[in-house]
Amino acid sequence: MKEFKRYLLTAALPYANGPVHIGHLAGCYLPADIYARYLRAQKKDVKFVCGSDEHGVPITIRAMKEGITPQQVVDKYHAIIKNSFEQMGISFDIYSRTSNAVHHKTAADFFTKLYEDGLFEEKETEQYYDEEKKTFLADRYIIGTCPVCGNENAYGDQCERCGSSLSPEQLINPKSALSDAVPVKRKTKHWYFPLQNYEPFLKQWILEEHKDWKNNVYGQCKSWLDKGLQPRAMTRDSSWGIKVPLLGAEGKVLYVWFDAPIGYISATKELTKDWEDYWCKEDTKLVHFIGKDNIVFHCIIFPAMLHAHGNFVLPDNVPANEFLNIEGDKVSTSRNWAVWVDEYLKDFPEQQDVLRYVLCANAPETKDNDFTWKDFQDRTNSELVAIFGNFVNRTFVLMHKLCKGKVPPLHAEILDDADKNMLAEFELSKSKIENLLNQFKFRDALFEVIDLARKGNKYLQEKQPWIVARQTGDDGQPIGEAQKQIDNTLHVCLQLTANLAIFINPFLPFTANKMLQMMKVVDKMLDWENAGKTKLLSVGYSLRAPELLFRKIENEEVKRQVEKLQEASSKQQSTIDKKENNNKKMEEIKTEESSKASPPAGGGGLEGALKSTIQYEDFAKLDLKVGTILSAEKIEKADKLLKLEVDLGFEKRIVVSGIALHFKPEEIVGKQVVVVANLASRKMRGIESNGMILMAEDKEGKLYFVSPDQKINEGSSVT
Repeated sequence: MKEFKRYLLTAALPYANGPVHIGHLAGCYLPADIYARYLRAQKKDVKFVCGSDEHGVPITIRAMKEGITPQQVVDKYHAIIKNSFEQMGISFDIYSRTSNAVHHKTAADFFTKLYEDGLFEEKETEQYYDEEKKTFLADRYIIGTCPVCGNENAYGDQCERCGSSLSPEQLINPKSALSDAVPVKRKTKHWYFPLQNYEPFLKQWILEEHKDWKNNVYGQCKSWLDKGLQPRAMTRDSSWGIKVPLLGAEGKVLYVWFDAPIGYISATKELTKDWEDYWCKEDTKLVHFIGKDNIVFHCIIFPAMLHAHGNFVLPDNVPANEFLNIEGDKVSTSRNWAVWVDEYLKDFPEQQDVLRYVLCANAPETKDNDFTWKDFQDRTNSELVAIFGNFVNRTFVLMHKLCKGKVPPLHAEILDDADKNMLAEFELSKSKIENLLNQFKFRDALFEVIDLARKGNKYLQEKQPWIVARQTGDDGQPIGEAQKQIDNTLHVCLQLTANLAIFINPFLPFTANKMLQMMKVVDKMLDWENAGKTKLLSVGYSLRAPELLFRKIENEEVKRQVEKLQEASSKQQSTIDKKENNNKKMEEIKTEESSKASPPAGGGGLEGALKSTIQYEDFAKLDLKVGTILSAEKIEKADKLLKLEVDLGFEKRIVVSGIALHFKPEEIVGKQVVVVANLASRKMRGIESNGMILMAEDKEGKLYFVSPDQKINEGSSVT
């Protein structure tokens, strides 16, 4: 294994357009902090850098929504994010921001170097343009109807209701988010980074030299490389961002994914004058901690940029995590379906380590995982309180009661196998935990720490020093042999407690500090070189009274958090629905006015506007089948949705339908309906829907089933 002189750790720069939620913490910030604390405990030369990503379309979108400037947006959320990280104990050596002057210069110089080396391709392409606002529109500035789910407020790059990836050309009735005007196509010039030129380098570097990377990272990289890379524009038409440092590039800024990762470099520059040692020397280990949605940027685009520039080290590893869902549903900031870190800290003051523990114990390291408040309660009460906290508390209580509050001696002559085996576990656990941390398997490493505490409880329960203490002499004190047994048991337990403080420190630093105070020792004891040792606390040393490390989470607290989550999401959904209804009414008014102004030939009017003409071949692709609704039930946390079981004759299917405001479940059981049977399945509220029920809607917005006029066999085709 290659030896490294120094370590440079980065965590993905969060967008400064909103607070951070627990999915962010679980994805990259907590794993990065655990690793950084572990390396520092080993006395490694470590720099842990991060900062707010303050450019890009999400910032300007947020500014529009809040009626403030982009600068005011980033100032507001940078402060909130930074404070949340500090309170959660995320131990960055620097938390910078990409609006800083040093970053602007670093990113501009990087671009200039590539430009002067002739590495960019200039291209003129057509992009959407808002004639009213006289500006080109990034994908997120274009809003229209999603062709998949009908959401009338889908963005040009993604529908946040159904999660579909989109392009502006796919939107129905696209319009500018800036003015509501219908955008037009105009030509514009941009500078493209020719990723295809770096395919041979990337294939060798990733597919041959980094087969040890996590499966999700390696697999995604391989997929991109197998498909073939394409040039990628590194500039955008915008007024917010780092200006392109070229003559004739007025009104253009650097693409946010060109500028953002350079933020790691500029933050290191701010941190130390020796920044080049960490970025340019081969004996540096660079590790990027990210979520899976950032894999391509950190494993393909940014390394290609660094390689093209020259002189920079490349990441040794990119341990990306999967996503963390909440209460069975995907995190959605647009629906406010999230547990925000700043709000958690208000509701659970001084309970940072509890959240750190639950997020690590349930970390989405190899697959998407689910956070529930019930699991939060169960893990806290049955693991932190009942195992770890219980062992430490019992040890201190018994030490004060049976050993006069001092570390008792170890009587080697009467050590039994249980004592020896327990002492041997210290070094065994160190080896296991160390090995797992080096492989970025933080969840498994944390399990080993808790398992060691579990073994301590078992050892203490089997030794029963409170029972042994009943063997007293005439003076009421334990007889000599009994006291020696008590001494040995509690000496082992206290040395185990000291080891637990060392092992738990990377994961739960606030808890480790509490334990240090109880043991009256300095934080130097937390150095990793002390882990596994059996003589950390000196015999005869007085220790403080026990202090509970954790408290139980009550049922009422869990209930309140679930209700809070549902209420916040319902309120946000109500706002979205109101906006959609207003937009719909405006479109109806526009259609009506247009119809009055220009009546169709013959003087007649239209009940509703027709969609664009399609060919017969398009219609023929639909597979319409008659089905019978076998059951119907409301979906929790979704006012509009019903879960239907439909008999199609050849099979029974689950279909999620947005008709709950129009029909009661019991009213439609037995109803024959027409189903689009070959529609691609998709998940809605965690339920996989396989098909769509055809409905008719009158001018009042009332829905009616499209049904055969008499009962026919299920599975019959509609032609």
